[in-house]
Amino acid sequence: MKILLVEDDLAQLHPLQQVLMKANHRVDAVADGLTAQTLMGDRPYDLLVLDWMLPQVSGLELCQGYRRLGKTAPVLLLTAKDTTVDKVMGLDAGADDYLVKPVNLSEFLARVRALGRRSPLWLGDRLTLDDLVLDLNTLILDCPQGSVQLSGREFQLMEYLLRHPQQVLTRDQIEQALWAWDMAPESKAVAMLVHRLRQRLQTVGADAWLQTIYGMGYRLAKPAQEPNV
Repeated sequence: MKILLVEDDLAQLHPLQQVLMKANHRVDAVADGLTAQTLMGDRPYDLLVLDWMLPQVSGLELCQGYRRLGKTAPVLLLTAKDTTVDKVMGLDAGADDYLVKPVNLSEFLARVRALGRRSPLWLGDRLTLDDLVLDLNTLILDCPQGSVQLSGREFQLMEYLLRHPQQVLTRDQIEQALWAWDMAPESKAVAMLVHRLRQRLQTVGADAWLQTIYGMGYRLAKPAQEPNV
């Protein structure tokens, strides 16, 4: 998933970011509520992990503002507040779950997996589009002509395309989905990644699925069948 992680304590932010990235999630990690507020309005996320006590804008205020925008991605609140009143306040603000600090990393990942299953984009451990099947655990793409192992970046692009089938995705959309907010890719990074993925697909006869829509972007769609002569 694409996750926004907001925690002002860097000693907690970095371990949480690392454990999420090791689980193949793409993470925007920030340490203040004002930056998070800007990102929430500009970028799409599948899950938000918000510390309650943040400088400038609190996690509770972020959650409330996010819901006012009509955004529906799950929200996990992290906090030292552990009274029933605090929990009720967080849930009433629009949070989906609540984890009390200090955070156990194994439990944290379990909560993230559970919330991921509520996301509108969640389709289980395998993403399928007609004859294409991507295993989210092994990073292997199956199709009638065979199977191919994808690299981390190739997998991220293929996953993103499969979660948005038939849609024309612009370079900016792909950059926002695959790169962290503070790591601007090189100008040709998306084109080069698409080229690499298309080469992988070619090995199993599926390169025609990844279509370039000139002047607009890229689309994953079942290629039109040629009429029988």
